[in-house]
Amino acid sequence: MNEMKKMYTDNQNIFRNSFAESIFNLKYKHEGAETWEELSSTLVDDVCGGLLPKSDIDQLKFMISTMRFIPGGRYLYYAGRKAKFFNNCYLLRGEEDTREEWGHLANRAMSCLSSGGGIGIDYSKFRGKGSLLSRTGGEASGPISLMLAVNEIGRQVMQGGSRRSAIYASLNWQHSDAEAFLHAKDWKNMHVPGTDKTMADLKEADFNFACPLDMTNISLNWDTKFIEDYWKTGELPELWYKNTRQALSSAEPGFSFNFFENENETLRNACTEVTSEDDSDVCNLGSLNMSRIEDIKDFAQCTELATKFLICGTMKAELPFDKVYKVREKNRRLGLGLMGMHEWLLQRKQPYEVTEEMHRWLYIYKSVSDKVAKQSADALGVSRPVKIRAIAPTGSIGILAATTTGVEPLFAVAYKRRYLKDGKKWMYQMVVDSAAQEVIDRYGTDPDTIESALDLSSAYERRMEFQADVQDYVDMSISSTINLPAWGSELNNEDTVRPFAQTLAKYAHRLRGFTCYPDGSRGGQPLVSVPYKDARKNLGEEFEEALETHDICDISGHGGSCGV
Repeated sequence: MNEMKKMYTDNQNIFRNSFAESIFNLKYKHEGAETWEELSSTLVDDVCGGLLPKSDIDQLKFMISTMRFIPGGRYLYYAGRKAKFFNNCYLLRGEEDTREEWGHLANRAMSCLSSGGGIGIDYSKFRGKGSLLSRTGGEASGPISLMLAVNEIGRQVMQGGSRRSAIYASLNWQHSDAEAFLHAKDWKNMHVPGTDKTMADLKEADFNFACPLDMTNISLNWDTKFIEDYWKTGELPELWYKNTRQALSSAEPGFSFNFFENENETLRNACTEVTSEDDSDVCNLGSLNMSRIEDIKDFAQCTELATKFLICGTMKAELPFDKVYKVREKNRRLGLGLMGMHEWLLQRKQPYEVTEEMHRWLYIYKSVSDKVAKQSADALGVSRPVKIRAIAPTGSIGILAATTTGVEPLFAVAYKRRYLKDGKKWMYQMVVDSAAQEVIDRYGTDPDTIESALDLSSAYERRMEFQADVQDYVDMSISSTINLPAWGSELNNEDTVRPFAQTLAKYAHRLRGFTCYPDGSRGGQPLVSVPYKDARKNLGEEFEEALETHDICDISGHGGSCGV
């Protein structure tokens, strides 16, 4: 670590590129946190002051200031502010099949969204559409109606005054409304009365045009019965194939996997990496940046300190209502994640796969965080965390660190990235991926030969295998979006649905969730690949964007992120 301190002292600027610095200035810079180093110091004092010894506090300040560990975006935003809403998202469940619970759930959702946190809701408890209501003699409107209502709450709530609402909705695959749920966001087949247009046409023309569940990511919950039936018969239910087709053609619904001892953990945050079975549970996120940690010894020390930081966060973060405090005290979930994994591989000239060396690092990540979480909780006199690791998409903090996000391969060597400025105006910059540029500069690599997510879109099983291999070390979930070619293209069409579905089923028992993003399936996608030469010519320039981007979870990667 002494060598790393010298390296940091020699750096004139911690940000690798102007875009990273502009995102810091746009989203996180404020009075008392004018520089990244000031923000790092203020944040550690806010979260760990009075709880950890000075040696740990000093090391944490250094770790964060050098971007070797970056807490979630809400931590960064609220550092030094009077309010301390450090948590990104809240996990909710429809607990009773009553009209009263509709109101209570909507109230919980609004409270969470207005505090700056996203929400995820499992609606499986509510009876299906058309079911008899014995008390009134009427018919139930079904859970999708409530999803639509919550979506409209989200449309009107700017979270914490700074970002669009992030919402997730799920439904069990055996629910009577599961088939309708599959098509709840099938805008291309929703015709607008009085026009020859579909919802998708109008959304493409004006991103602010209101479409059903356009603020909400959706997934079907697949449980133990599904996986046991599949193993016993070798057959997949037709609904599995239909779920796959919808994902390959329109990106949603995704898949939520909850098998055996995890069967009741159907609650997810908006980007699905944190799991729980308890209504009103909460995220608590931070990510180790593997690309800036030089050796496994330092990685172990970073894992130890990051775990302690998140434990302290469970003691300092403010929450929106009393039940969340009670559930947090019971579960004390930590969401210690990883980022910069693909850059770490590129630094070693290794392909996008979990190599033997990476397995050793992942073992340290698991074993050290398990041990330290228990020891730190005992030392601080609080309950031990029930779960410790969850890998978020790390959209905004991935930009700050200018590295590859979460477990994702770099999206493209160069791309156009859209973002919201001053809460009103959509802008874009041309970006050369910093991990790619480092490989280009250091080794003289041809940019056209660097493997990216777009290259891997034709090799989806490699993405599934990578996610499964990492999931073996993660006790909650991984948020990852697999990029695919556009629907209707040679590699993604009606003929590819069944082979894709069968391959996914092979890995399902080793995953906790799965999402894919066919190119162009949502209007205004936040990242668009551009030629490397074009991006190099326009680096640092800021352009106004005519079309607003689909930004469901904050400044996102490719299909959504939690702003972490």
